[in-house]
Amino acid sequence: MIVHNFDPVLINFGFLSIRWYSLAYIFGILLGVYWGKYLIKKNFSDANLSEQNLDDYVVWAVLSIIVGGRLGYVFFYDFGFYSSNLAEIGKVWNGGMSFHGGLIGIVISSFLFSKKNKIAFWSLTDVLACLSPIGIFLGRISNFINGELVGKPTDVSWSFIFPKYDQIPRHPSQLYEALLEGLFLFFIMNFLVKKLSKKNGYLSIVFLMSYSSFRIIGEVFREPDQHLGYLYFGLSMGTVLSLLTISFGSFFIIFNTKNDFRKN
Repeated sequence: MIVHNFDPVLINFGFLSIRWYSLAYIFGILLGVYWGKYLIKKNFSDANLSEQNLDDYVVWAVLSIIVGGRLGYVFFYDFGFYSSNLAEIGKVWNGGMSFHGGLIGIVISSFLFSKKNKIAFWSLTDVLACLSPIGIFLGRISNFINGELVGKPTDVSWSFIFPKYDQIPRHPSQLYEALLEGLFLFFIMNFLVKKLSKKNGYLSIVFLMSYSSFRIIGEVFREPDQHLGYLYFGLSMGTVLSLLTISFGSFFIIFNTKNDFRKN
C-alpha cells in the first residue's frame, strides 16, 4: 500500500502555476506531431496528405479536443448540473473532460479540415489513430498525479491511498489505463500501420474498437463518477459509451467487408 502524495502543480510562480496536466497536453501534441510526420513520410507517402497538413491541423485538433471533450462531459456525465449552471461550462480548469466527447470533436474537425484542404478524411484519421495513444498515455499519467479518476477498493500490494478522495487503499486504475489505452495501444496501432495504411479507415476503426475494449477493462477497476454512479445493468457511463463505439466499429467492418466481397 502506497500513499499518493503527488502535487498536481509542478511549478508555482504565484501569479502562474504550471500543472502536470497542462504539460501532458503540450508534450502529447508535440510528440504526436513528430510521430505523425514520421508516419506520413514512411507509410502514407502515396496519400494526398502532407506533413504541412498535420502542422495546419494542430490548432483544429486542440480546439476540437477541448470543446468536444468539455461538451461531452456536460452532456454525457453531468447535464443536470450544467443545464442549471451554464456559466460553469466554460470553466475547464475546474475539471470535467470526456474522451468520447473529444473523439466526436476530432471526427467533426477532421471532416471539415479534410474538405477545406481537399485531402482524404480517412488518411488523416488513420494517422491520428496511430499517434493518439501518446496523448492518452500522458493524460492518464496526469490523472494519476492529480489523484483523480481513482480505482475501486482493493487489498493488492500495489494499492494506493488517495488522501484527497478517502483513506481506503484503491487500485491505481489510472496507471492500468495508461498502460492499456496508451502504451499497449500505441504498439498495436504502429504494428498494424504497414498492413492497414492502404485500407482507408481500418486503422481508425482498429483504434476505436481497441481503445473501447481497453476502456471497458479499465472501468472494471475504476470507481464510477460519484454524482453519476452506475447506469443500466450496473454499467458505468464510460462502459456504455465504449460499447456504442464498438458497435459502430463492428458495423463499419461488416459493411466494408460486404462491399469488398461484392467487388471481388
